[in-house]
Amino acid sequence: MTSDLAPFFSPAGVAIIGASTNPRKLSYGILENLTAYGYQGGVYPVNPNADEILGLKCYPQVGDVPDPVELAVVVLPASMTPEVLRACGERGIKAVIIISGGFREVGASGARLEKECLQIVKSYQMRLIGPNCVGTVDLHTGLDTTFIKGLPDKGSIGFLSQSGAVLGGVVDYIIDKHVGFSHFASLGNELDVDESDMIAFFGADPKVKVIAAYVEGIQDGQKFIRIASEVSKHKPIVLLKAGRTEAGAQAVSSHTGSLAGAYAAYQAAFEQAGIIEVEDLPSLFDVAWALSCQPLPNGNKAAIFTNAGGPAALASDALAANGFELASISAEKQALLAEKLNPAAQVANPVDMLGGAEADEFAHCLSTLSDDPGVDILMPMLVPQSLVNPADIAKAIVDHTQGVGKTVLACMVGEQSIKEARAVLHANQIPLAIFPETPGKVLGAMAGYREWVSKGQSGTFEFSAEYRENAARYLSGLNADVLGEAETRPLLASYGMDLIPGGFAENAARAAEIAAEIGFPVALKIVSPQVLHKSDSGGIRLGLDSAEAVEIAAEKMKIRILAAIPDAEVKGFLVEKMAPEGLEVIVGMRRDPTFGPLMMFGLGGIYVELFKDVGFGVAPLNQNQARDMIEKTKAGRLLKGFRGGPAYDMESVIDAIGRLSQIALDFPVISEIEVNPLLVLPEGEGAKILDARAILINQRDEEK
Repeated sequence: MTSDLAPFFSPAGVAIIGASTNPRKLSYGILENLTAYGYQGGVYPVNPNADEILGLKCYPQVGDVPDPVELAVVVLPASMTPEVLRACGERGIKAVIIISGGFREVGASGARLEKECLQIVKSYQMRLIGPNCVGTVDLHTGLDTTFIKGLPDKGSIGFLSQSGAVLGGVVDYIIDKHVGFSHFASLGNELDVDESDMIAFFGADPKVKVIAAYVEGIQDGQKFIRIASEVSKHKPIVLLKAGRTEAGAQAVSSHTGSLAGAYAAYQAAFEQAGIIEVEDLPSLFDVAWALSCQPLPNGNKAAIFTNAGGPAALASDALAANGFELASISAEKQALLAEKLNPAAQVANPVDMLGGAEADEFAHCLSTLSDDPGVDILMPMLVPQSLVNPADIAKAIVDHTQGVGKTVLACMVGEQSIKEARAVLHANQIPLAIFPETPGKVLGAMAGYREWVSKGQSGTFEFSAEYRENAARYLSGLNADVLGEAETRPLLASYGMDLIPGGFAENAARAAEIAAEIGFPVALKIVSPQVLHKSDSGGIRLGLDSAEAVEIAAEKMKIRILAAIPDAEVKGFLVEKMAPEGLEVIVGMRRDPTFGPLMMFGLGGIYVELFKDVGFGVAPLNQNQARDMIEKTKAGRLLKGFRGGPAYDMESVIDAIGRLSQIALDFPVISEIEVNPLLVLPEGEGAKILDARAILINQRDEEK
C-alpha cells in the first residue's frame, strides 16, 4: 500500500513537536517553511513554554492539538522520542517524521533506541520517516517540512535521498535552474519507510513522471527489485549509488565469490529492475529532467547544428560513446540548409553555421531538419558571443520544435550569459546542457531505458517441485560445509542438470573399474576437501586410455598430493568420461547479503579470474534476464559464433543458469555454488557439467 505515505506530503494538518521561538533553531526554520509556500492545512507548533510562534498558537503537548492533524514532525533530543511517539499514537497520528539525530549513527545505544521506537511505531500502526533526516516537500501542495532555504520550480521529478545533506545541496544547486520537481523526501536512517516504499509511492502518484534517487545502501534487496521492476515499466527511475568501490572486500575461495563483489550485486539488481544508474549528481538531474520533459529517442540518429566546431566535435564523440551517430543529411536537405546560411557554412552533419549565426539561422536549420525521417534527435548548440543574444536563440529553438515528435536537447557552452536562455528553454520543457558531452550521456541513458521497456520481462523458468524434494533429502544427509565436485554432482543431478558421465572411487582399483565401465579415455580427479582448485595442485589427469593407466595415475596422484599437502584428507577419486570439443564457461552463484542469490556467467576454465569478463543477475531470473547476463560478455559473443566460428548451444546455458538459480532460491543454506567449467556443445547438442563445487553456510556459526 502506498496510500499510507500520503500524509507525508499532503496532510490535513501538521504538528511541529519541539517548535522553537529561537530563529536560529532548525525547528523555527521548519515552521517558517510550512507557512511560506502555500500549504493550506493546519500548522500546529507544540511547545509547552510558548504561547505562539510566527503568529501561530502553540500547544503544550501533541494531545492538545486540534483536528485535523495527520502528520507530526519531531525536532527533540533523541532520548525523548519514544515518549513522543507514544503520544502521537494515542492522538491518532499515523505519520511521523523524526528530524533529530542521535540514533544508530552514533553507536549501539542509538541502535537500541531505534529498535524501541520501531516497536512503538508498529504497535500504533504508524509510518515513520527518519530519524536523522531533513523532512519532506510537496511542491504541488506547498508542504515543506524541511529547514532548507528556498525551493526549485514546480514540476514532475520526485527526488528521494538517504542523505539529508545531499538533498539540501541539490535544492540549493537546482533552485535557479528552472528544473521542475514534484516532491523531495529525505529518508535518513530508514527505520520504517525505506527507499523501496518511497519508489512505490512516487510510482503511483500521477504528479510524478520521473523518480530520481540518491542511495547509499538498499534495505531489502528482493523487495527493491520487485517494486522497482514494476514501477520502471511505466515510470523511469534514475539513481545515483554512493559507495561503489570494494576496497577491503573479504576474499572468498570460489571464482564466483571473488568476482561477485557487493557493487556487482547492485549493478545487476539495477539493470534487472530497469533502473537508470548514473555516475554523479549533475548526471542524475540532467537525465531525470530530460526524461521528464522529452520523448524517448525513436532511433540513434542525431543532427547537430552549431556556431562552433570544437564543441560539436566533443558532442559527436559523446554521442558515439553512448551508441548514437550523426544522421546522414541528404543532398536535397543540404541544399535547403545552404540557402539561408553563410556561404562558408558546413551543411553536412554537424551543421556548422559559423560563429556569427543568429536566431533566424537556428530557426532555418530546425525547420529544415525537423521533418527529416532520418533524424531522430535535434541538438542545437551555441557558444555565446557578444553579437548574439542567447535568449533569442532559445526562443527560436522553442518556436521550431513544438510538436515535432523528436527528442530535442540544447547545449549552450557557458554560464553567465545563458541564464535567460535557460529560463526560456526550461519553461518550454527543452533541457539545456552547458557542456557538449552531456547530451550524449543523457541520450545513452534514455535509450537504455527505452530498450529495457521494449524488451519486456517474459520467459519465466518453471521447474518441478520434485527437484527440491530430492535435493532436500540429499542435503540433509551431508555433514560438511564445503562440497567438492563429488558431493555437488548429486545435488545438480537432482535438478535435472546434465553431468558428464562418471563416478566416485574410494581407491585406485575402483577408479580403474569405473573407467572401464564408462569407456575410455577418461579424466581422473582427486577428491579432497583441502584441494580446492585441482588443476593448480596436480589433482587432475586427462586422457587416460586404459584401466592400468588409471590405476597408476591414481596412486601417483595420491602420493603427490600428500607430499604437497601432508594433512590433506584424500577421500578418493572422481573418474569421468573425457569431454568432447566445446566452449568452456562458468555459471555460479554467491549469496549477497542485500539481494540474495547473485548469479554469475563468464568464460570458464582457469581463465575466468584473469579476464574477469562476467555478467551478473539476481535470482529469481527469467529467461530474458539470463540471456542478458550472457550477451553482455565476450563469452556470449563466442557462444553465438564469433567471426565465422561455430555457434554453441546458448539455450542450454540459459537453462543451466535457471536451474542453478532455482537451487539457490530453494536452499538458502547454500552460500556459494558454481559450475566451472560448463562445457557448451554445438548448437542443439546441449551442455555438460565438467566440474562443480558448493559452500554451505556453517549452521554452527549461524546459531552463534
